[in-house]
Amino acid sequence: MRYYSLNQQAPAVDFQAATIAGQAPDGGLYFPDRIPKFSPELLQNLETMPRAEVAFEVIRPYVGDTIPEEELRRICTETVDFEFPLVPVTKQIAALELFHGPTLAFKDVGARFMSRCLGYFSQQQTAPITVLVATSGDTGGAVADGFLGVEGVEVVILYPSGKVSPLQELQLTTLGQNITALEVLGNFDDCQRLVKQAFLDPQVTGHRQLTSANSINVARWLPQQFYYCYALQQWEQELPPVVAVPSGNFGNICAGLMAHASGLPIGHFVAACNANSAVADYLRTGTFEARQAVVTLSNAMDVGNPSNFGRILELFGQRHADMSRLVSGAIVSDEDTTATIKRVHQETGYLLDPHGAVALWALEHYLSEHPTEHGIFLETAHPVKFPEVVEPVIGAVVPVPIAVRGLLSRTKQSILLEPEYAALQEFLLR
Repeated sequence: MRYYSLNQQAPAVDFQAATIAGQAPDGGLYFPDRIPKFSPELLQNLETMPRAEVAFEVIRPYVGDTIPEEELRRICTETVDFEFPLVPVTKQIAALELFHGPTLAFKDVGARFMSRCLGYFSQQQTAPITVLVATSGDTGGAVADGFLGVEGVEVVILYPSGKVSPLQELQLTTLGQNITALEVLGNFDDCQRLVKQAFLDPQVTGHRQLTSANSINVARWLPQQFYYCYALQQWEQELPPVVAVPSGNFGNICAGLMAHASGLPIGHFVAACNANSAVADYLRTGTFEARQAVVTLSNAMDVGNPSNFGRILELFGQRHADMSRLVSGAIVSDEDTTATIKRVHQETGYLLDPHGAVALWALEHYLSEHPTEHGIFLETAHPVKFPEVVEPVIGAVVPVPIAVRGLLSRTKQSILLEPEYAALQEFLLR
């Protein structure tokens, strides 16, 4: 498997080079030169296959010969050693819970997979690797946890000050060791812009070997296909499901679309967006227009110019008509988000986080026009990560899972950073 740049101005590379580089030297995202087909055996035996075996079979073609089979099997086993339950919410809808990992967010899968790949690759490197990553919430905590203590790897996380939840902030600012948090006095788009500038700065790249752990990195992005396979493992309806995905930077839904292109039977996708609706508007009109990010209650989706949308366009050959047949967009307001959390909790007892609520609202809206179909929405984070949104709505305290209780007594350690590239450059050249 080779990976080419979407900007078409850089040489194709293998999985190892794409993972270590993060982004192509021409500033483009890497994309695989072919979409492998899932084997008939995988599709026929999906229900009974162990999770780690599914992960191995899905990711092996993308990794190629850059990681030995035995090592890749170990990486896959460690990546998915927690549950991914499909939980009924109504007669027509189930939630795929992706928050049972160590940081209570779906990002755990990609972060764990990538950290272990980089740990393997770093053994062959003479210089240390710096993972430079922007986060709108859950990526930072998952990356910090996944890379903590990995030899030969330093992690630098940029996050927008005051725009992540308290628990998210503790997850990415309290670990120390090889993890540094830069608290940017701006929004997520500022963080992402600064990271992209650093990758294109020869002064910085000459001083540090940079890679990124955002979903721009193939090793963070591609393992997200596993979720959709685990959903289908547990799917009991005859017809393939409609799948609604909370969408911000669009890496998650893009991975789902890759799995579908490889043969996974999914009937339709709903890209569930908050007020940051550039892609939803494209699906409706055929015109894409990047915007400034708008602050919402579903903060991890506050992205005005989603990086992975370019990969989705590439997957569909830039054909709007083909994309819009398989993918619908939905725009969900904060008011509808909180109303959905309250209504679903009262009617079913199920407790949503704001991102899952956006996806559920979008799925309900789609199924109201397709009443014979059934659907799955991705519940991407535990509601305890958003107490300031959830608790006033339900009128109760969200219990803190044992996995993160120790965080609450830790002290935040971050470095304030102006949203100007010169400030980040100075830090990286130290």
